[in-house]
Amino acid sequence: MSIVADRVRRLDALIDKVSLVQLGFGEEDDNLHLRSNRGGDFHLASEPRVTELLQIAKQLSSSSLSLGHISKRRIRNLLIESGLANEDQNEELHAEKWMVEVDAEWHLVGKATIQTYGLLMSSLLDQIKPLSDDIWYWDEILSSYPNSLLYTMQSSPVRMGEWTREVWRESLDRFNEWRQQQLEHRSAPRSRRESRTDREGEVLTAGTSSTQSESGSGDKNAAAESVTEINLTQQWREFYGIVRESMTEKSLGNIRRVLGRVDTGRSDARRKLARLQKLREMTATGLGVLLDEGLDIRTPDDGSVVEATVYHEEWRVVLERSVALMDSILRGSLTLEHNMKEFEDNIFSGVQHDPELSIHTDDAAQAARPAILARRLLNILDEGIPQHAVSTSVLARKNGRPSRLVRYWIPAIALLLSSSTILRVLVNRKADIINWIRDLGATTRDFWFNWVVEPIKKVIGTIRHDEASEIAIMSRDSLKADRESLERMVVEFSRDNPDIAVGNSTITEAQVAEIRTRVKEGDVTPILKAYEKDLKKPFVGAIRGDLVRSVLIQVQKTKVDLEVAISGIDALLKSQELVFGFIGLTPGILVSIGIIQYFRTAFGSRKGLRRGQRARRTRRVLRKMDRILTEAQHNLQDNTISYRDRGLLVCEAHVLRNLSQGNLPREVEKEFIEDLDEFAKARAVPELFRVLDRIRWAYSEYF
Repeated sequence: MSIVADRVRRLDALIDKVSLVQLGFGEEDDNLHLRSNRGGDFHLASEPRVTELLQIAKQLSSSSLSLGHISKRRIRNLLIESGLANEDQNEELHAEKWMVEVDAEWHLVGKATIQTYGLLMSSLLDQIKPLSDDIWYWDEILSSYPNSLLYTMQSSPVRMGEWTREVWRESLDRFNEWRQQQLEHRSAPRSRRESRTDREGEVLTAGTSSTQSESGSGDKNAAAESVTEINLTQQWREFYGIVRESMTEKSLGNIRRVLGRVDTGRSDARRKLARLQKLREMTATGLGVLLDEGLDIRTPDDGSVVEATVYHEEWRVVLERSVALMDSILRGSLTLEHNMKEFEDNIFSGVQHDPELSIHTDDAAQAARPAILARRLLNILDEGIPQHAVSTSVLARKNGRPSRLVRYWIPAIALLLSSSTILRVLVNRKADIINWIRDLGATTRDFWFNWVVEPIKKVIGTIRHDEASEIAIMSRDSLKADRESLERMVVEFSRDNPDIAVGNSTITEAQVAEIRTRVKEGDVTPILKAYEKDLKKPFVGAIRGDLVRSVLIQVQKTKVDLEVAISGIDALLKSQELVFGFIGLTPGILVSIGIIQYFRTAFGSRKGLRRGQRARRTRRVLRKMDRILTEAQHNLQDNTISYRDRGLLVCEAHVLRNLSQGNLPREVEKEFIEDLDEFAKARAVPELFRVLDRIRWAYSEYF
C-alpha cells in the first residue's frame, strides 16, 4: 500500500460511480434502451460489443491489487484488445455507434487513464528517491575538504582522459585545416601546367609524341610516387608538429591543474550537484502538477437530470485534459535550462493549446474521442514513460555519484601492487596462520561450551533442584557431626565433674537431658565454670587435665559456632541459586549476542532495515519534511504551497509510509496512514503544519 495506490483506488471508485450510472447499472430495468447518435429513437443496446468493453474495463480495475495500479504491459494489452486504438477515424462510422457503446468506451478509457496516471506517479516517485541519495553524496563531498581531495584523486584519470581527447580533437581540426590549405595551394599550379601542356602538344608530331609518351610515362609515375611519398612524410611530420604545439599550448601547469587541484574537483561536484537539484525540482514539480491538476473529478451536487448531463460531459473533458497534462509533463520535465516558472507555464500552455482536445474539434467528431484518447494513452505507455525514464536515468547517471571503477581504483591498484608482498607473507607464515586459525577455533569452542553451554546447564539444574548443581561452601553433614561431638564432650565432662556441672556429687538423667538441650542452643555453662575454677590454680588443673580438657571443648564449641555461621551463608546462597546462575550466564550471552549482531550488520542482508534504523531514518524524513515546509514558496492569495514543494512533500510522505510498515502496531499504523493521507491531500500551509505537528507528537514514542 502507498499514497499512489490509495489515490488510484479512490479515482477508480469515482469513475465507477460517475460512468456506470450513465450506462444504466443500478436501475430496475436490466434492458438498456438508449438512443442512437443518429436520432431520437430508442433501440436495444448492442450487447456483445458493450459486454466486451465492460469486461475489459473490469480487468483495468485496481481493487484487488496491492500496488494500486496494474503493470504497463497489462494496460497496453487491454487497450489493444479493446480495439479502440485501431478504429477508423471516419466520422460516419463513429456516428453509427449507439450511445451505450460510446459510454462503455468512455468507461474503459477512464479506467485506463487512471491506471496510466498511477503508473506515471509511481515512475516520478521512483525517480526522485535515487536523486536524493546522489545529492546527499555530493553534499558530503563539498562539506569536507578530505572528501573533496579524495574525489579529486579518484576523478583525476577521467579528467586526464578528457584533456587528452581535447588535445586530440584540436590537433585533428588543425591538421584538417592544414590539408585543406595544401590542396587549395596545389590545385592552382596544376591547372596552369595542364593548359601549357595542351598548347605545346599541338606543335609536336605524331611519331615524336608517341615515343616521348612511352619514355615520359615512367618518369611521371616515378614522380607521382615521389610526390606521394613526400606528401605522406610531410603530412606525418606536420601532424606530429601540430600535436606537439597543442600539448605545448596545454602547458604542464594546466595538466597539474587538471589532475591535482582540489578546486577543480569541487567545481565539478558543485556543477553536478546543481544539475541534480534542478532535475529533482523539475521532477517534483511535474509530480505536484499531476497531483493537483490531474484527474480532478468531482461528483455532482444536484441530482437533477440536467445537472447530471452537464456533469457527465465535464468529467470526460477532465479525462482529456489529464491525458494532455501527462503528455505535456513527460515532454517538458527534462529541459534543465528552464526555471520552475517557465516549466509550469510550458506545461499549462501545452495543455491549453493541445490540438486533440474536444474544444478544438467539431461536434460531429465527439464519438471518436475515446479512440483518440486510447491512441494517446498507448503513445504515453509505449514512448512517453519509457523515454522519460531512460532520459532521467541518463541524466542521473551522468551527474550522479561516480562509478565503482572511479571510486575504488586507488585501493584496487594499491592491493594489486602489494599483492606479491601479501602472497609472500602468506606463504612464509603459512604454519603460523594455520595455528592462529586453529587457536581461534579452539578458543571459540571453549568459550561457547564453558561460558554459554555449561552455565545454561547449571541454570536448568537449579530450576529442577538438581543436587549436583546446588551451590555449597561446606559439607552437608559437617555441622551435624561437630554439634553431636560437642554434645557428647560436654555430657561426659559433666558426668565426670557433677559438682561443677550441677553442684552435687551425682547427676541424674534429667539433668543430663537438660545439659544436652542447652548445648544444642549453644550454652556450655559447666565447661565455663570448670575453666574459671582451673584458672585459679592453672598448674594443678593442667596436671589433673581438667584445664586442657575444658580448653579443647571450647575449641570444639568455636568450631561449631563457625560452622553455624557458614551454614547461614550457605542457606542464603542456596536461596539465590537462580540469580547466581543467571549472573554466570550473562557474560557469555552478552558476548555471543554482540558477535552475532556484528556479523549480521557486516555480512547480513541489507534489504530490510531493522527497527532502530527505521526509527532513525523516520526522524530524518520528518526533519526533511519540516524543512521543505518551512522553506516552501506559497501563494499569498490562498496560502498554498507551490507544485515543486507539493511534489517533494508527497515524495517524503511516500517514503515515510513505507518505513512505517512493520514498525508500528496494527491499530496505530492504521491511524498513522490516515494522518499521512490527510497530509498528502492538504495544500494550505497552516493545515500542513498542523498535520505534521500531530504526526510528531502522536507517534513520537515509536520514532
